[in-house]
Amino acid sequence: MKVAAIQMVSGCEVQANLQVAAALLEEAARQGAELAVLPEFFCLMGHQDSDKLAVQEPYGQGPVQQFLADQARSLGLWLVGGTLPLATPDPQRVHNTTLVFSPQGLCVARYDKLHLFRLLDAAQSFDEARVVLAGQAPVQFTLAARDGQTWTVGLSICYDLRFPELYRWHAARGADLLLVPSAFTHATGQAHWELLLRARAVENLAYVLAPAQGGLHENGRRTWGHSMVVDPWGEVMAVQAEGAAVVLAQLDKARMAQVRERLPALAHRVL
Repeated sequence: MKVAAIQMVSGCEVQANLQVAAALLEEAARQGAELAVLPEFFCLMGHQDSDKLAVQEPYGQGPVQQFLADQARSLGLWLVGGTLPLATPDPQRVHNTTLVFSPQGLCVARYDKLHLFRLLDAAQSFDEARVVLAGQAPVQFTLAARDGQTWTVGLSICYDLRFPELYRWHAARGADLLLVPSAFTHATGQAHWELLLRARAVENLAYVLAPAQGGLHENGRRTWGHSMVVDPWGEVMAVQAEGAAVVLAQLDKARMAQVRERLPALAHRVL
């Protein structure tokens, strides 16, 4: 199955971001991707965290969700909508949500980010919990590829990457592919991004697909990028350092089965 990690450098205007995303998704489909995954907050990287509140949508309706459904259907793709802000009962906070759309344009899975990022140091500070409400449970979905093979896909978002127990939960339930749409800061990405992605692949003997925001944004923030695909042996199959791009890789279930047979670590778990 050919997959695409969509890297973006999203700005402060939703419509402009959707236009960029549409062009990248069209390119992914043209190159044969069956699954395309957008990065975290592909639709908006605002001047301040509270800008998310102004563009939040109720689950099941809204222009960003309609865009995702239309793109999936028109391009015939499984499309994972990176993340977008969805409404919560608290008017001052949103969910940071991944939505999955089938090639028929139907929303088949929703995952609200479980772990909320906080970074406090002299140079910069982030506290996602100021405007985001954490999710409550992990989520998987099943994807039927064009060759008839079925893939079990585990969902996660950005800061979740630092919590291996989430990925072990997915592995224990048969995950073949782990998705990590992200917007890592430049500092944390430079230090830990590839290390963590390869660790999650190796630990769980699964493919990892990680699209990211990558570059200098309109709001002055710089994200690390390096969208990549990692195989179950921890080898980086494809990577893009910065800038808007389509990162493609061919996933092979036989390769994954071979690795799991060679090193049956998942069967050796005692906890």
